Amino acid sequence: MTSALRRLFVGGAFAVALLALTACAGETADAEPSGAPSPAASSPVAEPSAAPTEEPAAAADPTCETIIPETTVADYDSVGWSAQASPFTITGEEVPGGIECVWANFDGPASDQLHIYGWAPIDEATADEARERLEAEGWTVEADPAGVYVTEPAETAVATDENGYGITYFFEAGTVKIADTKQSILLIEWG
Repeated sequence: MTSALRRLFVGGAFAVALLALTACAGETADAEPSGAPSPAASSPVAEPSAAPTEEPAAAADPTCETIIPETTVADYDSVGWSAQASPFTITGEEVPGGIECVWANFDGPASDQLHIYGWAPIDEATADEARERLEAEGWTVEADPAGVYVTEPAETAVATDENGYGITYFFEAGTVKIADTKQSILLIEWG
């Protein structure tokens, strides 16, 4: 073999070896060293589904502790007051799905110191009938952009707010609230 042919052969063999090394290096350059464990796969990525697999949780029923702010409940608890719940009624007729709560110190001496809060779902026809019954009994009806206030007659009110309102119902779309004063309606958060 001539020296020129030998150089070509050695050069070609060198080039092939270099290509082989480069190819192998490229394959293992991204791989972890053989002694190191490969990282564990993280939790699989959830594929979005076309339909939800669970029904949303239904809202809990209103309670004396949930229709008013937690801070108000805590204030009542701190002075020894508790709540007694009863069905929500308007002129003696029950409004299904509602609750009426009287907050007072039921363990202390008898007193007129109490607060009333209530909430109920109501349809428009039932609300209209209830307002008519209250108005027939002398209650005052006041329209408001947010709904309709219906307040007991001043001469029968045991306690009133700073504007002279005693027990008041507030009718708004789909709900009715009651409180011992018109101002206290603002504390009812349910619905």
